[in-house]
Amino acid sequence: MQQQVLIIGTVWVEPNSSAAGSRMLQLIKLFLKQDFKVTFASSAQKNDKAIDLSFIGVEEVFIELNSSSFDVFVKKINPTIVVFDRFMMEEQYGWRVAENCPNALRILDTEDLHFLRKVRHQQLKNEEDFTINALLNSMDAKREIAAILRCDLSLIISTYEMDLLKSVFKIDEKILYYLPFLLDNIDENQIQNWKSFEEREHFVFIGNFFHKPNVDAVLTLKENVWNEIREYLPKAEIHIYGAYANQQINQLHNKNEGFIIKGFAENAQEVVRNARVLLAPLRFGAGIKGKLTEAMICGTPSVTTSIGAEGMCDRFPWPGFIEDNFSDFALVSSELYRNKTMWKSSQETGVDIINYIYDKEKLGVPFVNKIKEIQEKLEEHRTQNFLGNLLQHQTLQATKYMSKWIESKNELL
Repeated sequence: MQQQVLIIGTVWVEPNSSAAGSRMLQLIKLFLKQDFKVTFASSAQKNDKAIDLSFIGVEEVFIELNSSSFDVFVKKINPTIVVFDRFMMEEQYGWRVAENCPNALRILDTEDLHFLRKVRHQQLKNEEDFTINALLNSMDAKREIAAILRCDLSLIISTYEMDLLKSVFKIDEKILYYLPFLLDNIDENQIQNWKSFEEREHFVFIGNFFHKPNVDAVLTLKENVWNEIREYLPKAEIHIYGAYANQQINQLHNKNEGFIIKGFAENAQEVVRNARVLLAPLRFGAGIKGKLTEAMICGTPSVTTSIGAEGMCDRFPWPGFIEDNFSDFALVSSELYRNKTMWKSSQETGVDIINYIYDKEKLGVPFVNKIKEIQEKLEEHRTQNFLGNLLQHQTLQATKYMSKWIESKNELL
């Protein structure tokens, strides 16, 4: 029997706008390669940056929030697999899937651990050091961990987050699955076609500005890094790209200082491929940073922070530098920009990271096998997940009854 996959998206798929959009498209293509039938559903507004998934054979469906119309819809398509795009979608629709399609395998694609990013952001604003206790006391952590427990399998994108869930939150490894970005290998032909050190110019930053770590990173570049880089390299320019730039970002544009706000990039790889060095001074965040894998794919060395590189390179050295002190960040960025030998060595390291850690051919087959393995013993798998069963119990389903209350209220209006 052909597998029917329903993906419930927080937003429509925008691979050119964000790493999350690229990640979702990677998952969709993996399912299609297995000859799975895929339906993508979302309650979000669709804009012109979203791609038309019908061109790759995926049905797109608009669904409503807090409406029993979803129950009719999900019964009709009767999926064998349901993927929730981030924990908020599991909260909203998970109980409806469980009630109407109890035999469907429920998978949570976390994208990254939202509570980790939010706690880091709050502690940064409070000028506090990051602590595990803050995570344990986070309401967002309780919500996201509950969603992980309720699902049959949760996809975790970085090794750091896998370790955190197992060691701090004591989550059973049987319901977690490490699945980073699914990328093509970099072959010799691609390497030969990369622009040379001499053919490249400028620093670059790229990122979706709906994402708060990116806004903070650009402000950090402007306030703490760029002036020092210009002291080392008086004619240097940094080009800032990204979707949804707000006034706070746009007003940083200063041609005389070489700080250029360029806006949305139609082709992110083209932008990164032409730059000599990518800068990403991320002070908070979580998961895998798409801008940094993009840089490796394009043969562009990068300078980032320990938060930026977290869980991304395993045993390999970073293809550039990891630096949390911003004076040192400016110094090594400048040196990487002008030192061809150092630059070439960093470029080669990026190839190793992509080919050994993010190889989609090596990652895809074990993941599909894991899905089939759980499906064959789904009842046993769920029985062993006692906490998940507990949280599915009707007396604890606050999100269910809140949704029903909103639905009833809407019917009266």
